[in-house]
This record gives sequence, structure tokens and C-alpha cells, in this order.
Amino acid sequence: MRRPWHAMTVEEVLNELKTSLKGLSSREASARLQEYGPNELEETKKRGVLEVFVDQFKSVLVALLVFAAVFSILIREYVDAAAIGAILIVNSILGTIQEYRAERALEALKRLAAPRATVIRDGVQVKIASTEVVPGDVIVLQAGDRVPADARLIESVNLKVDESVLTGESVPVEKLADVVLDEDTPLPERKNMVYSSTIVTYGRGKAVVVGTGMNTEIGRIAAMVQLEEKEETPLQRRLDSFGKKLGAFILLLTALVTVEGIYELGGLESLSVLEEVVLTGISLAVSAVPEGLPAVVTVVLAIGVQRMASRNAIVRRLAA
Repeated sequence: MRRPWHAMTVEEVLNELKTSLKGLSSREASARLQEYGPNELEETKKRGVLEVFVDQFKSVLVALLVFAAVFSILIREYVDAAAIGAILIVNSILGTIQEYRAERALEALKRLAAPRATVIRDGVQVKIASTEVVPGDVIVLQAGDRVPADARLIESVNLKVDESVLTGESVPVEKLADVVLDEDTPLPERKNMVYSSTIVTYGRGKAVVVGTGMNTEIGRIAAMVQLEEKEETPLQRRLDSFGKKLGAFILLLTALVTVEGIYELGGLESLSVLEEVVLTGISLAVSAVPEGLPAVVTVVLAIGVQRMASRNAIVRRLAA
């Protein structure tokens, strides 16, 4: 199994990638572009606004509120129905706004990509579109450049890079080409590596590209952002558990009130009496539904998400 790039010497990296300090030939670069594909982030199918909105209703607690609203209409309690409906709509709109913003997070990541890159091809420095950079290319970096791909440094002169997009660390990191690090060195401490979408703030250097497109650290973030999350979060499980228990309580309370009503009346004299008793039981049970809970939870989560967003965190789902 190959060692991580940061744990290999420059010579080992060059040999592994079948390249040299003079870079690739134009023919070889073209062949590798066909093999690895363009150096860009791939986009999976995004959820539309309507789909995101509908997803806000996929919880037991919200289903109970929908039932409560419908029942309120049936018994002509229109004010209660309107209040519950308003809460449901506000709750869903807040959730939709936040989650749809997160759905568009990949576009923000794409804007971080370098538009052009300086590489050595056929032994000569040339500028190319960053999408044409391939593994094995030798890239030339200087202050102000945005790194076009993940790369192992082969030369560095007072090089410093802003990696806040990956690590959150606002202080530029000093980079050194002539060090070999332990395999388990964490990303923020890999001084001999530069990463796609980070910015050179000082000095200059050269590096051999080891990963492009989705095979970069920023690509892994993009993949995680687009990952379809099927597993419920702990908060979702707790709310659903609460909703199921509440639903069971409503059924039990309805049954008890119905039986008690029949007992008090000394039996059923007509179908209308049964209907009245059942409606009374359901009305009492529905009154136990906490209409404001989903909205309160959504508002609190939205505040938390905004605070995290101010620190460049991406939250796809409020309940996460």
C-alpha cells in the first residue's frame, strides 16, 4: 500500500507519478487529462426548492400537527386551524431557506477554484486553465496565486499559504519542500503539501500535483456536502420518538374519554351520541399537541446554524 504523499521524499513522489522536475510533455498531459478527467468539482443532482419544502413535513411531530389542523377544521375551530397552519408554514419556510442554501454550497466551493495555473510543460513555464491540470504536472506558485490542485512541494522559498478554507486557521502556514513527515501527520501540519483552493500569501515555490478534481481535500468536502444523508440525526430520533409517544398518548386518551363518556351516559342511545363522545375525546387529545414546539426547535437550530456559518461551517440540514 502506497504511503501518503507527505510521508514520501520528492524523488519517491516523482517516481510514483512517473514525472520529473521538468514536468510533463504536452502529449502525456493530454493523455492524463483523458484518464483522470478535468480538474473540477463534480456536481450531483440537487434537490429543488419544492422537494426541500416537502421534506420539512417528514416527521411524526409535524404529522401530528397536520392532523390537529385538519381536525380543527372538521370541528369548525378555524382560529386554531389557522394558528397551527401558520406555525407549520413558518417552520417549513425557515427549514427550506436554510437547507436550500446548503444545497448550493457546492457553487461556493467552485468559486474558490483557481481560474488559471502556471505549469511546466515540455520544460517550459506556461499558463493553462486550471481545469487542464493533471496529476504529475509541476506547478509554479508565487504570492497571490490560488493553488490549483493538491500537490507535494519540490521547491520552496519563504513560502506561506493561507489554508483557512480547509482548516479554519486564519494564520498563514509556513511551507517547506525538504521535509518528510510521519504518515499520521494531520492536514494542518503537513508543511510539505499545498492544497487546492488555498492561497499563497508569501514567497514562491514549485510542487508536483498529486490530486485533482474530486480527488483533492476540497473535493472530499464537496463530496460530503452532496452526500445524501439517509441516517437520522440524534435530534431527529428524539423528536420522532417524542412524536410517537405523543401519538400513542392521543389514541389512549381518546379511547379513555370515549369509554368514560359512554359509561357516564349509561350506554349509546344513538350514533350521534357516539360521534359526540369520540369528537370530545379527540378534541381533548389534540389539545395536548405542542403546536409551537417544531417552530421553537427550528428557530433555535437556525440561530445555531447562522453562528456556525459565520465560522465558514456548512450545515446541510437543520436537525444535524
